[in-house]
Amino acid sequence: RVLGKGSMGVVYEARDPNLDRPVAIKTIRVQGLSAQASAEYESRFRTEARSAARLHHPNIVSVFDSGQDADQAYLVMEFIQGEDLKHHLECGARFSVRSAIAMVHDLLMALDHAHRQNVVHRDVKPANMLIEVTGRVKLTDFGVARIQEPDESHLTQVGGAVGTPKYMSPEQAKGQRGDSRSDVFSAGVVLYELLTGKLPFDGDNQFVIIHQIVSHEAVRPSTLNPDSPTSLDAVMARALAKNPQDRYPTARDFSLALREVAQQLPPAAATPISP
Repeated sequence: RVLGKGSMGVVYEARDPNLDRPVAIKTIRVQGLSAQASAEYESRFRTEARSAARLHHPNIVSVFDSGQDADQAYLVMEFIQGEDLKHHLECGARFSVRSAIAMVHDLLMALDHAHRQNVVHRDVKPANMLIEVTGRVKLTDFGVARIQEPDESHLTQVGGAVGTPKYMSPEQAKGQRGDSRSDVFSAGVVLYELLTGKLPFDGDNQFVIIHQIVSHEAVRPSTLNPDSPTSLDAVMARALAKNPQDRYPTARDFSLALREVAQQLPPAAATPISP
């Protein structure tokens, strides 16, 4: 069964005959591409497989296997019963403050684990957040992830910006090499969108969006959503700081700040969040 189609491949639902379990098979077809484009997409697949080999966490979609059959590369992944967050948002879903905090907490736990394994996702966005029927978030698509090696400080960025413009950090938007704090910024953008129903930085084209990301301060969430407490405004401002040094240093630090806000919510809106 086809689960989804993209410009470069298809995701199928299948069954692992050895373990008798459902799996998702993500494919790309490189036939007909230029040599450069083919190499780029194959590199993304190798990156995703290599990154996934380091990651084992309940909030990250597991990758079981990878390979290539003729002109088609593939990843065998954990099958998730549920839609991605982008689908829910496009269908008009709105979320309470407690639900928004809980979802982004799951996302931050996934990022914290990845960062501890020296993997930076670099493309955090609703389309890469699968929501299980239980409500748990599973982060997927490490295809543009970067594995930070201990001795890489001398390396320079090659090529342009990587990621999805509306969710990029300022340093990514400027084509610079980001680190784990770039993922913290992108997670902040997702939380802002969940709280307000709007993106903090938006425009008619990519250039306008990038200019806003680099130069404009986001409107405080509490001014757009009266249910969002003012204590959350300060948390969001730090997560969306232009300078990476002014942000939360780790995804876990961001999640701990959200836990403090959640504990201050009225009882009816409070949500238990495990560390």
